[in-house]
Parts: sequence; structure tokens; C-alpha cells
Amino acid sequence: HVQLVESGGGSVQAGGSPSLTCTASGPTYERGCMGWFRQAPGKEREEVARFDGDRNADYAESVKGRASISVDSAKNTFLLQMNSLKPEDTAVYYCAADRRVGGICYESSRAWGQGTQVTVS
Repeated sequence: HVQLVESGGGSVQAGGSPSLTCTASGPTYERGCMGWFRQAPGKEREEVARFDGDRNADYAESVKGRASISVDSAKNTFLLQMNSLKPEDTAVYYCAADRRVGGICYESSRAWGQGTQVTVS
């Protein structure tokens, strides 16, 4: 089964540019669609950015222009580069992986990492 481990969180000053890393293991087809989500205190978990079934990158409006995602297949890592961080970006950031078959992401198969805290002050 898929295992996801996030790293790179911590305390960041407003305007900072942290990079979060998700290290993945398990069958490749079970993590064909990767995404980053976040959950702020008292709020529901929301999508930040993800690769869809066609491997196009989609970004939430709240981070569009300030975030970039990429995959390093050789290292089995999925990266989220954030820029110009704001206090409202404070949240626990989660990596997620969906099974991808025939260009379709199956959310029902979603695996989650344990999350990494990002605090912007």
C-alpha cells in the first residue's frame, strides 16, 4: 500500500518561501495522482494543488501564482514550493495520493500522509 511522509514544515516569516516534500512509497499506480491539501485551525481541509489525471497542475485560487508543484520520479518525491507566504497560509499541510488508471484519478483510493505544520508569522 502507499505510504506518504511529509517534511519541510515549520515556522516561516511572512513573505517566506518554504518547500514541502512528500516522500512516497508503494505501487506507482496507487500514487499516480498526487496532491497537497491543508487544514487550518477550525476549518475544513482544503485542496492546495494537485496533478489531475492528465497530469496537469491545478492550484487553488488562494495560492495561484504563489505555489508550484513538481514530481521527482527518481527520488519518489512530490514537492510543494510556496512563495510570498501569508499568515492565512498557516495550516497543517497534507500530501495525498490517488490511484490513477486510464488517466482517471480515483479519489476513493486516496492515501494521506501524517501532515506537517506550517506556521506563518
